[in-house]
Amino acid sequence: MKLRVLGCSGGIGSGAQTTAMLLDDDVLIDAGTGVGNLTIEEMVKIDHILVTHAHLDHVAFIPFLVDTVGSMRARPITIHAIPATLEILQKHLFNWYLWPDFTKIPDVVTPYMRYGALVLDQTICLKQRKITPLPVNHTIPAVGYQLDSGQASLVFTGDTTTNDALWMAVNKIENLKYLIIESAFCNQKRDIAQRSRHYCPSLLAEDLKKLERTAEIFITHLKPGEAEITMQQVNECIGNYRPRQLENNLLLEF
Repeated sequence: MKLRVLGCSGGIGSGAQTTAMLLDDDVLIDAGTGVGNLTIEEMVKIDHILVTHAHLDHVAFIPFLVDTVGSMRARPITIHAIPATLEILQKHLFNWYLWPDFTKIPDVVTPYMRYGALVLDQTICLKQRKITPLPVNHTIPAVGYQLDSGQASLVFTGDTTTNDALWMAVNKIENLKYLIIESAFCNQKRDIAQRSRHYCPSLLAEDLKKLERTAEIFITHLKPGEAEITMQQVNECIGNYRPRQLENNLLLEF
């Protein structure tokens, strides 16, 4: 399995795109503004989108993607998420007001898009790739994902903050190779991080004490303008883990 980072920023700006990662050539993990880095030919190949949660920085480009390539494809794109997230997308995004309902376009028999409900901790297989939604702690219903090739696993936490359930799940993964985890705020904004249920470096350091596995750690969701200070604090707090900043176009193989 190969995971290509399309966007990993906590905001936008020159060179900054929000969360989107391409698994092999046919599966998106979230669909923030990073999807805009793909060519039309690459977008047409996408069969599945795995959504961590319904905040705009993670789903903003689903409507544009489906609108752009839906008519070029022979089958619908499947949006995978837990039922609470699918309900938000149906009610507040694909509702004919903010955007058309592409589960009914061009018709209900041959739509451009369909929904696939996930169950927390229950694995699905997409062409022999095992994908499992993991528990996280955010302001709205949300999950992380374990991507398991059989040889190794990558965990992407999505948006989360202090919680035990995530680490209990991660510690069960014997073939863990990569951990992509957020630190959306610097330590000076710890109060905001706690109220918005994100990590800052000090909160992340406290939670990483629960990690019982060895993994290469990448930090994502850094805010534009604060990335340098946040990574400096990350290295001060958890430098023994040798964390690296996630970057666009990084390719992880596992």
